[in-house]
Formats: sequence, C-alpha cells, structure tokens
Amino acid sequence: MSNTSTGASTAAGRKPIRVWVDGCFDMMHFGHANALRQARAMGDYLVVGVHSDAEIEKNKGPCVMKEDERYAAVAACKWVDEIVKDAPYVTALEMLDEYNIDFVVHGDDITTAADGTDCYQIVKDAGRYQECKRTVGISTTELVGRMLLLTRDHHIRGSRSIKSPIQGVDEVTAANFSQGSKPAGALTGIAHYLSTSKKIIQFSSGREPKPGDRVVYVDGAFDLFHTGHIEFFKRARELGDYLLVGVHDDQTVNAVKGGNFPVMNLQERVLGALQCRYVDEVIIGAPFSVTKDVLEDVYHVDAVVHGASDQPLDIDGRDPYDLPKQLGIYREVEHPRLDLTTTAIIERIIANRHVYIERQARKAKKALAEAEAEQREKELKAACHL
Repeated sequence: MSNTSTGASTAAGRKPIRVWVDGCFDMMHFGHANALRQARAMGDYLVVGVHSDAEIEKNKGPCVMKEDERYAAVAACKWVDEIVKDAPYVTALEMLDEYNIDFVVHGDDITTAADGTDCYQIVKDAGRYQECKRTVGISTTELVGRMLLLTRDHHIRGSRSIKSPIQGVDEVTAANFSQGSKPAGALTGIAHYLSTSKKIIQFSSGREPKPGDRVVYVDGAFDLFHTGHIEFFKRARELGDYLLVGVHDDQTVNAVKGGNFPVMNLQERVLGALQCRYVDEVIIGAPFSVTKDVLEDVYHVDAVVHGASDQPLDIDGRDPYDLPKQLGIYREVEHPRLDLTTTAIIERIIANRHVYIERQARKAKKALAEAEAEQREKELKAACHL
C-alpha cells in the first residue's frame, strides 16, 4: 500500500534513499510517529512494514488493536510513504531487497523474537541498520498500564478527582490495580510526558490556509488516537481545504466523561492528532463549546463538523454547537467506525485484563533485567578505569 505514486524528489542524478521501519504499531501513538518522523528524515522515501496479528501473537503476545486497524493507523501517518502488510517479525534481507531498501531504522532499544534473538541482527551484520532516538515517556505497554490501573497520574495538574471507575471493572478490582500505579509497581510506572515547543514544531505541518481556502473545524478529546478518529478527520477534510482540530484539555474531558478519562494527557493527544496526514493545525486546549473566538481568532472557520452519532452536551447542559448552528455553518458526517471508540478499546483490555496483566509483568521483569545488566556493565567499565 502506497500513499504516494513515486519516491520523494531528490537532487538531479541522485538515487532516492529508501528507508525501512517495521513493527507492531499497536495503539499507534506519538512515540511511534516520532520514530517514523526521524526515520523519514534520514532518507527520501519511507516504507513501513507492519506485522500481522499472528506474527505478533507468536513472538510477543496479543495486540490491543486488530491488524487492519494497525495498517490503517500507520498509513495515515504524515511521514509514511508506503506500508507493507504482514511484514516478518524478524527483518529479512530478502524483504529489504524486494522493496529496494537502503537501510533499516529502529529505536535505540532491543527487540527480540520468541527465541530471544535480536530481530535486527541479520541487517546489523549486513551493515544496513541505523538507530533513531526512542521517545521517552510513552509506550503501548505504559498506555495499557494506565487503563489497567485506572490511574489519572498522567493528567496535567489541575484535573478534577475521579468520578467513577470504568464500566466493567468493580471498585475492588480498580483499587487493587491502582495500588500498582507507583513507579515501582509490578504492572507499570506511570510516565509524565511533557512536550516542548520543539516537538510541537517537529510534528506541525507549518502550512497556513491559502487565500480562498475553505477552513473546516472539528473538536474533541481524540484520546487513544485510532482509526475511527482518522476516518472522521478524512471525511471532515473532504468538506474543505484546511482542517483545524480543537483538542480539549484534561480537566474538560474528565468533567464530561468522568472516570480516569482521558487516558492520554493533552500534550500526548495533541501530538497524536498532529501526526495525522489529514490535520493541518491544532488548537491546544480548545473550549468544549464552540465560541466566536474559535471561529474567528485563529482562522476564519467556514464549517464546523461533528459526528452524526455523537451528540454530547456541555457540563452546563448546553449544546456545544449552538453558535455554528445559528450561523448555518454546522455540518455532520456519519461516524465511520461506531464499533471503535476510546471506550471500546478500554473494554477490550478490561475483557482480557488477566492476559495483559501477565504480559505487563513479563515486560516489567524483562525491563528490570535489562536495567540491571546495563548497570553491571557501567560498574564494570568504571572499575576498568580505576
């Protein structure tokens, strides 16, 4: 599957550098996108191999998202030129040659197959491997941990208190999970990702609407950014030339939805939206009800689009789209994936929580062993210099 008909343009006479990245891309988050951004910057054309459910189950354990959902999420990333479905878990030279790849890029962490071997040893030995910096503070494992623990530790300070546990998890279970929300817990340590202006700029398109462009505005939490959001953005973008996305802050989302929502904090959700190829610009911390400022202060908004099946009310009971409806610029689009919502993703994890708890424990044990090995290596090097 390709997003572009040809490789990126290059200087006259130079062969385009083709880069390969592969992975599970489960719950495609901004950490994945940042790796793809870095890999794309190393070359001219980025091919991304996505493993099938069967390959991941055999080597790693169950995924939260189904393979078709993961394929669509990767294809929608703005830095991806082409995806390869059902890519082998252990990267093969034959696959790289088939797609005319110059080198493979992976984060600076080790990925192993079911037998414990390095998935990239073959390409490393062939001199076709480069590393990019892993995004600290975010991972699929950490996100699953937040949902298992029903924690709100990741929210930006100022959020209100928990109102109720997620449906399907009783209060005793929630309390037991929550005891592990400390950094030393067996399930996970809760990261506090803080974005910077540099990261926002790296993810931004930097494009302004041209004179005469029709600006479309959509808003929401866009939590656990998924293919339902992607398809909604795509349909909204088709109604204009420029898509402006308002992302609500943590306090607002929690006041409306309760529980431990949002699962991802504001900065994480903003980066998730910005990496999508259909998004041109984001309003960070947009008001829940569409105001005159939203419609006029950033850009002149020509249409406000919302999902036809989702009709939320503000915390004071008002229709948040009252103003655009009065102005005649409100439009609705059918939600393309009624079966896929943030709540549905959480329910998948809760329904199989024992499997995920075991997986989290295995990963925590592995991470601890790797940290201890790294510490021993540092101590050994220090002793050698004495």
